[in-house]
Amino acid sequence: MNRLKDATSPYLLQHADNPVHWFPWGDEAFEEARRRDVPILLSVGYAACHWCHVMAHESFEDEATARLMNDLFVSVKVDREERPDVDAVYMEATQAMTGQGGWPMTVFMTPGGEPFYCGTYFPRPHFQQLLRAVAQAWRDKRDDVIAQGQKVVEALSGQAAIGGEGAPAPDVPETAVRDLARTYDEANGGFGTAPKFPPSMVLEFLLRHAARGGDGLAMAEGTLEAMARGGMYDQLGGGFARYSVDARWGVPHFEKMLYDNALLARVYAHWWRLTGAPLARRIALETCDWMVRELRTPEGGFASALDADSENADGRPEEGAYYVWTPGELTEVLGEEDGAYAAGLFGVTEAGTSEHGASVLQLRADAGDAERYARIRAALLEARSRRVPPGRDDKVVAAWNGLAVAALAECGAYFDRPDLVAAAGETVRLLRETHWRDGRLLRTSRAGSPGTNAGVLEDYADLAEGLLALYGVTGEPGHAGFAGELLDVVLERFADGQGGFYDTADDAERLWKRPQDPTDNATPSGRFAAAGALLSHAALTGSARHREAALAALGPVTPLAQRHSRFAGWGLAVAEAALAGPLEIAVAGPAEDPRTRDLHRAALLSPLPAVVAVGSGVPLLDGRSPVDGRPAAYVCRDFTCRLPVTEVGALQEQIRTTAGR
Repeated sequence: MNRLKDATSPYLLQHADNPVHWFPWGDEAFEEARRRDVPILLSVGYAACHWCHVMAHESFEDEATARLMNDLFVSVKVDREERPDVDAVYMEATQAMTGQGGWPMTVFMTPGGEPFYCGTYFPRPHFQQLLRAVAQAWRDKRDDVIAQGQKVVEALSGQAAIGGEGAPAPDVPETAVRDLARTYDEANGGFGTAPKFPPSMVLEFLLRHAARGGDGLAMAEGTLEAMARGGMYDQLGGGFARYSVDARWGVPHFEKMLYDNALLARVYAHWWRLTGAPLARRIALETCDWMVRELRTPEGGFASALDADSENADGRPEEGAYYVWTPGELTEVLGEEDGAYAAGLFGVTEAGTSEHGASVLQLRADAGDAERYARIRAALLEARSRRVPPGRDDKVVAAWNGLAVAALAECGAYFDRPDLVAAAGETVRLLRETHWRDGRLLRTSRAGSPGTNAGVLEDYADLAEGLLALYGVTGEPGHAGFAGELLDVVLERFADGQGGFYDTADDAERLWKRPQDPTDNATPSGRFAAAGALLSHAALTGSARHREAALAALGPVTPLAQRHSRFAGWGLAVAEAALAGPLEIAVAGPAEDPRTRDLHRAALLSPLPAVVAVGSGVPLLDGRSPVDGRPAAYVCRDFTCRLPVTEVGALQEQIRTTAGR
């Protein structure tokens, strides 16, 4: 019996017809393991994961392997994106036992939940041997197995949290820049060696640091340009893949995630805001357009991901089949002359840059003939649309939608795209109507129906971040008010009593460890995301409580900046905002007056970290009024303002001189 058929998770539904008798995570599975006196086999993955599909096809769809699993274990399937808390604690155990982690994650544990053997992907023959060996150890060496599980739990539960006292000192960002420079790839951009993941939070920090006159802009620009020109960026349709398997950003792991694209669209927009780089503007807009075109759900939210795999010409699933090209395929679509031109432009070779002689499109230099490039790109995109597209994980995750709201709101404002701002507003409407229940946030929904999993810290923090960005663009006070409600829950339910935050609320399901990780992963850590939203909220409201909580939450930034700054990018970005103020810019004047709009736009384009208030309904606007009937802008720090200005040039000068070095 498979109990996944009623799941809301697309990943669990992918396994609903397996011969494995899967249980969803819950008390029923643990009770069944105790009743049968067998271990639990926990399998964790996500819908767009290539190697999860491989293990599913090899093992979970195989009758012989399924019989072993059913006879010897209680098998539990978890979508890591729905239950990041479960994923976090067992991934910590997996990394501690094996020195590495990844998905699919495979964990054998006692009926009490203590892990005693962990791994990731196992080929079918090895997996079958492992199933028999673990079952035999459970029968013959039960005491040793239980002791091993208890030892792991005790060791990990007793680990001290990363320390640090309060907000980083002014010299900490420079320390972090030097640390980042140690692993920066001068030739290819990015940090470290292959595989390379988009360092979105680190790039945001470097841009903010450069805006205050610090070093590091060359590292940010080198990485941003290399990612945009390589194969990790979809040169036809826009949007970034999850990571590059090579150092040159040439060959991607093809899954495309909402969170990567939301973070990167915002970073590219901020690169444009700081430097005016045309490439930055193009990539920011194309990425936003891709999110709206490919991930928008009918209810107004954004789906989580597109799969890595799709059907190839033979009808078999193949990673990247939707995206790659051969010279012959280019010629078939474009003709001989344009086909040869496109092959040279996009780096498509007879040998191929990916598997089976196909190539991932790259654009290492701008096309000389813009009209021809646009015509070829449109023709290839139309031809590609006739291929079988990758599957879509259409669940809506609150945190990642919050990141998308921030990106769409700011890109819409910067690039005069009110449709993007409107899309951000629709997403907020969905989240408020579907995910917000009795003063608490649910993590996911699907097809307009709320899920059952409680929101975690990143859900509250990233949504608050998006709401505050959207308020700065629209001036609608309801967005700032909703952010305040979310942050009240953060302070009341997630605080650890020592200046930090747990990743789960105080009334969440109790696992063997309450997760608390201050470091960034693919998205900003919940702790640093909360710090950023709290700091912005304090700048709008003057709340000392929120500012003090934000600064205290930045404690781990200082020790991380010494040697591990790649994992503290968002904390460093928030520290930059704190060192800059952040600037508080209040714009007073009728919304319909073009002079108000000009001042508002100049405020939003501040390269220095700033919080912008316009319209009404927030304390930063109290007492700020037009001057002699003319719209005015007030540049403040800690609610202490300079003289109001009524001209855009004067506002830009005040911004430049208020929080610089």
